[in-house]
Parts: sequence; C-alpha cells; structure tokens
Amino acid sequence: MAHTPTPAIPGGLSGEPAPASRNGRSPGRGSAGLDDLSKQIIEQLQEDGRRSYASIGKAVGLSEAAVRQRVQRLVEAGVMQIVAVTDPLMLGFSRQTMIGIKCGGDLEQVADHLAAMDEIDYVVITSGSFDLLAEAVCEDDSHLLEILSRVRGVPSVTSTETFVYLKLRKQTYGWGTR
Repeated sequence: MAHTPTPAIPGGLSGEPAPASRNGRSPGRGSAGLDDLSKQIIEQLQEDGRRSYASIGKAVGLSEAAVRQRVQRLVEAGVMQIVAVTDPLMLGFSRQTMIGIKCGGDLEQVADHLAAMDEIDYVVITSGSFDLLAEAVCEDDSHLLEILSRVRGVPSVTSTETFVYLKLRKQTYGWGTR
C-alpha cells in the first residue's frame, strides 16, 4: 500500500516526523516535524522569552501576526511552553533535591503518580542505578521529609536516595532545535 504524506499544518508543523538532522541522528520519537521558520522562532524565544512578536518577525522574515499564529500552534501542539523561570530560593523554597527512585512494578504508573504531586517538578524514567529521577522543590527540611514519605508510600516504590542541591551552578533551556 502506498504511503500518502500528511499535509503540512499551517504554522510550520506537519503530521510527519522530522527527517534526520544534519548530524545523522533521528530527532526522536514523537518529534514534531518543524519547518525552519518555526525552529528560528523557537530559538528566538529561547534567547529571550519576552521578545516581541514584531521583533521575532523582523528576525525571521514574517509578520507579527504570522509569528503570533505560529507560536500559538507550537504551544497548542506541546512543542514548547512560555513560562517564567524562577529562582526557588528567592521565592521561599530553601530546599531542592533530586530523588533517585527504585521500583518493583510498572514504572509509568509510578511516574504518573509522582508527576501528580505539586512539589515535584520533574520526573524522568531512566536507565542505570535508579528507575526514576524526580526533582522536588521544598520550603524546608520538614517539607522535604513529608514529600519523601509520600514518595516512599507510592505502590511499587522499593527505595529512594535523596540528593540535596547545595548550590546551583548552571540551569539553561537554550539547547536550540534540530
């Protein structure tokens, strides 16, 4: 049976996965097929998330309205989020940790359970010593202890190891596009 290509969606997204990048690597499962203009818009926003649509339009050769529409489509498609990145210490969260978690059951169920906890802002299924890593942002050590009790109470969690952040040296979101 012949393959019929999915038509491009206006705004730089297509239903087809993106082709391999120049370095020969596949862009990954679930990768949105982005055109060069959408990639340029993303890179502009990674440099400065407050950059105006008019400024981005000048940089990439589109009108302000076209940039606004593309950004909206990228957000709706889950390709990107536009958020304020804060310093937890400045907001009263004096304890940040990465929790290594070992499980004896369905990793996806445990990951979903952890992701539903408000204090946990990052959950990833991993290979190596831990099955999952979860980042928690806490008000203080008492709050951390309460979160750890809840994490350890999740069905299938067999053990945890907590890595307390002493000093953040780098945090960036500007990895560009492929």
